Amino acid sequence: MRELVLKIEGMTCGHCVHAVTKALSELDGVEDVHVELEGGRAEVAFDPARVDLEAMRRAVEAAGYTLVAAEPADR
Repeated sequence: MRELVLKIEGMTCGHCVHAVTKALSELDGVEDVHVELEGGRAEVAFDPARVDLEAMRRAVEAAGYTLVAAEPADR
C-alpha cells in the first residue's frame, strides 16, 4: 500500500469534495480517500500495482478539477 497527498485546484464547496472523493474512490486499487476543501488536498491510500498517478489525474480531471501536484503522505 502506498499513500500520496494530491494538490487539487478548483474545489470551492462541499459538492466539490464529494465529487473528487467519489472520482478517486471508484478507481480500482484505491483503498481510502480523504479530501479536504481547505488547502485543496486529497490523501489517497492505494495499491500501486493496480492504479497509478496518471489514472488519478484523469479521474480528478473528469470530475472537473485539476490535479497540480503529488507528494508522499507524511504518516
